Amino acid sequence: MKRRNAWFGIILLALLLGAGSRALWLWLDRPIERVSIRGEWAYVSADYLRSQLAPLVQDATWLSADLGELRDRAMQIGWLHEVRISREWPNALVFELVEQEPVARWNDEYLLNPEGDPFTFAPLEVPKGLPDLAGPNGSSEEVLAYYYRLTPHFNNLALSLSQLRLEPRGAWRLQLDNGTWVMLGRRDHEVRLARLSASWLRELAGFSEHIRYIDLRYPNGVSVAWHGESEFETPEE
Repeated sequence: MKRRNAWFGIILLALLLGAGSRALWLWLDRPIERVSIRGEWAYVSADYLRSQLAPLVQDATWLSADLGELRDRAMQIGWLHEVRISREWPNALVFELVEQEPVARWNDEYLLNPEGDPFTFAPLEVPKGLPDLAGPNGSSEEVLAYYYRLTPHFNNLALSLSQLRLEPRGAWRLQLDNGTWVMLGRRDHEVRLARLSASWLRELAGFSEHIRYIDLRYPNGVSVAWHGESEFETPEE
């Protein structure tokens, strides 16, 4: 009899604890009433971020909200590079947001971060002064890396790159800040760039405003097309 009473007491205690835990959970799992956004942003605004995050937490409750799923959905918002989410007593969520750092335009539709990863910029405006890069899908990291390799070479000539293109067949072409296009081709890049530097320092710099493009795809020397001249056949690589 005593043993039966003991078991009855244990069962009753468990039921009470379970009911209490359930009541406590329901009391704590109230609708989210506040969302805090933290971080330092140079390109996005707090208003933009709030407008993008608001639909994610609509109808969510404080304890039941899946923070991992919320993070994955938040990462789909344009301009976000990193998202961390935590709960804050009694009914708030805290979003710590790190924005993307744009270093270049990509294929007219995207921006690139320093790792060469494309991200969408809409509905925000594209920052001014970014180089314009382009290439086949999946080549953004390669093109950005080559842009960084080329930049010191042209800085030594008091020039900078405004555009860099990787064509589908593997040929490179670039545009200088003065509007001149340079056809670099698919191979022998170092030799061709050295040839360009020598020609530029020797004579071409003095006529830079008249040059339409420079073709480096010849075995020896360079070919220069001037503004006002008709097109002519270029070499095949």
